[in-house]
Amino acid sequence: MMPENPNDPHILGLRALAATLGEQRRAERLLSTTGLSVEALRAGASDPTMLAATLAFLEAHEPDLLDVAAEIGVRPEELVRAHALLDR
Repeated sequence: MMPENPNDPHILGLRALAATLGEQRRAERLLSTTGLSVEALRAGASDPTMLAATLAFLEAHEPDLLDVAAEIGVRPEELVRAHALLDR
């Protein structure tokens, strides 16, 4: 089995979702902005559309984009690129 590529858009989306939900203020804003529940997010965690929506949420508020990128150890541009690839 090949090792997972940490720059894979799905993996970056999942890591960004986990970091977003891991910080209460961001998590509450994501839930209130999207109208989704935590259960819906968990159920859709493997869905590219859900991951793209999470990355779009972060892009819409640059401080969150920068914070999440720093938390998961990537450049913000990598999250933007992952969003573009997932949103095809």
